Amino acid sequence: MRHRPGAALALGLLFLCLTQANFAPHFFDNGVGSTNGNMALFSLPEDTPVGSHVYTLNGTDPEGDPVSYHISFDPSTRSVFSVDSNFGNITLVEELDREKEDEIEAIISISDGLNLVAEKVMILVTDANDEAPRFIQEPYVVQVPESKDSATFAMDHHSGVLRLRAGSALDYEKARTHFLTVVAKDGGGRLRGTDVVFSATTTVTVNVGDVQDMAPLFVGTPYYGYVYEDTFPGSEVLTVVAMDGDRGKPNHILYSLVNGSDGAFEINATSGAISITQSPVQLRRDVYELHVQVTEVSPAGSPAAQATVPVIIRIVDLNNHPPTFYGESGPQNRFELSMYEHPPQGEILRGLKITVNDSDQGANAKFNLRLVGPGGIFRVVPLTVLNEAQVTIIVENSAAIDFEKFKVLTFKLLAVEVNTPEKFSSTADVVIQLLDTNDNVPKFTSHYYIARIPENAPGGSNVVAVTAVDPDTGPWGEVKYSIYGSGADLFLIHPSTGIIYTQPWANLDAETTARYNFYVKAEDMEGRYSLAEVFITLLDINDHYPQFGKSIQEKTMVLGTPVKIEATDQDAEEPNNLVDYSITHAEPANVFDIDAHTGEIRLKNSIHSLDALRNITSNRDATWSLEVQAKDRGFPSFSTTALLKIDITDTEMLSRSPMAAFLMQTKDNPMKAVGVLAGIVASIVAITVLISTATFWRNKKSNKVLPVRRVLRKRPSPAPRAVRIEWLKLRRTRATNKFELREEPPHENCNKHSSGGTMPPAPAPPPPTRMAPSTGVTLWTVPTVSGSLTLQQPRWPPKPKALGSPSQSALVSELRQKFEKKHGDEKAYF
Repeated sequence: MRHRPGAALALGLLFLCLTQANFAPHFFDNGVGSTNGNMALFSLPEDTPVGSHVYTLNGTDPEGDPVSYHISFDPSTRSVFSVDSNFGNITLVEELDREKEDEIEAIISISDGLNLVAEKVMILVTDANDEAPRFIQEPYVVQVPESKDSATFAMDHHSGVLRLRAGSALDYEKARTHFLTVVAKDGGGRLRGTDVVFSATTTVTVNVGDVQDMAPLFVGTPYYGYVYEDTFPGSEVLTVVAMDGDRGKPNHILYSLVNGSDGAFEINATSGAISITQSPVQLRRDVYELHVQVTEVSPAGSPAAQATVPVIIRIVDLNNHPPTFYGESGPQNRFELSMYEHPPQGEILRGLKITVNDSDQGANAKFNLRLVGPGGIFRVVPLTVLNEAQVTIIVENSAAIDFEKFKVLTFKLLAVEVNTPEKFSSTADVVIQLLDTNDNVPKFTSHYYIARIPENAPGGSNVVAVTAVDPDTGPWGEVKYSIYGSGADLFLIHPSTGIIYTQPWANLDAETTARYNFYVKAEDMEGRYSLAEVFITLLDINDHYPQFGKSIQEKTMVLGTPVKIEATDQDAEEPNNLVDYSITHAEPANVFDIDAHTGEIRLKNSIHSLDALRNITSNRDATWSLEVQAKDRGFPSFSTTALLKIDITDTEMLSRSPMAAFLMQTKDNPMKAVGVLAGIVASIVAITVLISTATFWRNKKSNKVLPVRRVLRKRPSPAPRAVRIEWLKLRRTRATNKFELREEPPHENCNKHSSGGTMPPAPAPPPPTRMAPSTGVTLWTVPTVSGSLTLQQPRWPPKPKALGSPSQSALVSELRQKFEKKHGDEKAYF
């Protein structure tokens, strides 16, 4: 057989094409009940646990190339399964619920890298016993005519029909209502490998009615329905249920719409189901009130009793609008207000005009309001809003609204939906500019100010600066200073700077007043003020010399006993008023030691007797002259000197005469001697007065006139003035003035009694110094003592009968000189 060249060429090309072709992969079809293949006719129980391996995709490629597996779902549905692309293992990733979704549509595919083969499969979800029985159209209310009264009811176990038992009768007058508890149980089954039985319970109310005279009754009123913007025309909105009021032989009921639908709704005449006839976008109202009429149809076919019920239907769009804040000019997300600080508690911020609105309907338009910011200062009203509200902000804590703490208060006004899955929200800024008021008192930086200033500071010297701060602004924050108090007389304060300084004429003296204390006042323009206390201490300056009582002093020293010289320094503080003593000059030297701190002067320990002292001097006496210096410890230091004259004696010489001992004891204190002598004189005078007074009253009783006696007091001659003893530095002289106490003989002064002669008409009152004894008694006279200190001529050596030793004479001389100095103008007489 001969082949033509054209046919041979065609066969060659066909073979080449078959050789280069790549065929698509395909799934294995393993039939019903298989869990391996292409999932055709695959079913899965609804109680399958999530994560279970439920199926294995399986296929092949004609060329033997490796294949991969994929599964996908419609975007509007859940992704219930996942697949291992290499092995084809399918895993359940979402829970199944047959009552909500009894079949699942998926697209499975297999690919060899070049070719992709996809198939749509339908997976059936089989039922599991996971639902309890549920009664529908609760509550159950049954009307039974009284002509068929019965206390017993029967229930069909399969159909759930409630019947009256045969042969029983109902009596309306005995029982108007019967309550029955009905339990529904399923037949049992397996759930996740376990046999379970579910049950439900409901109550059936059986109302006993009388004859056929009741109008139809609506069940489940009031009726509300909702139409959402994605509802399709023809969809059922709600179902109205009515029944014959006469429950014994209920008539057939027909439903109809009377008015209110505007052609947008229709009702099924037999079932009572209300449906929408238009798209929700075309509806002109948000709320429709339909009137549904139900009519009974008698067995004869004629209309009987009727009833009407309103049905409210709201048009609800989807939740696609968040809450929005509005101002006076439209949507606004920032609101500003100026207000004074510390407004009254509970005041409303009327300057804020805020409205909040959610354009959605129903639950989608319910949201909460709250303020986000510093807590407890303001509160917002209302807290929960449905659709739209006027926002009110109220002052909650007036004290916290303080210009000195915050010049600007900023808050976030937050609106958040309550019951929506999306929880849409929006915010608006509330900015409050605070204005200042005079709400603060000037406050000092310290309650006390302590200053120190030298006492020699000139007038007008700065002492201390006080500072008070008023946090208020402007004129309210300006502080004016003033001082007052008993210690403020010497000081002034600058009213603006608070600098305290001394008066220009002030002369400060720490020795007169060392401390000053007064108050300083800080006051603002409206009289608000605060006080602080100022303590000023004058620093002592060494501006006083030590002062001796006398520049020339005389002392008597008993051998072995020190004498003390004392100087005082009027400075106020140590060390300026501390005095140290020293002997600056003495001849001969090295006889006395002085205590630098106390001023006590002692003989050196090497001198034990007066004889030793006399051997030191050329005149052999015991009278010495020292120059003592008192020097303070201040800087610079001041000093002064005094001349001290010392007579030295010993205890043996003092013991020879009591008078000398007394004079020695009172040498340094002449006022003591004066006091003792004055006491003696006062005692004598008092005794004389008492005796004279007693004599007078005695004579008066006896009515006798006694001779008048006068006591003459002789005035002593004036005492000679003391001769000042000149002390020489190079030689000593003995004291030449010796004094002794003389007594003049007493003078008697008495009146002789005359037995004859006439008596005067009335006796003169007796003077205080006389005493009149009774008749026949010897007269007694009161002596008058007159004494004086007279200068005795010096005798050397002293005679044994002279009054006192030379030391005693020196004591008398010293005492006399002190008397003359202190009482130069007084007369010495007794």
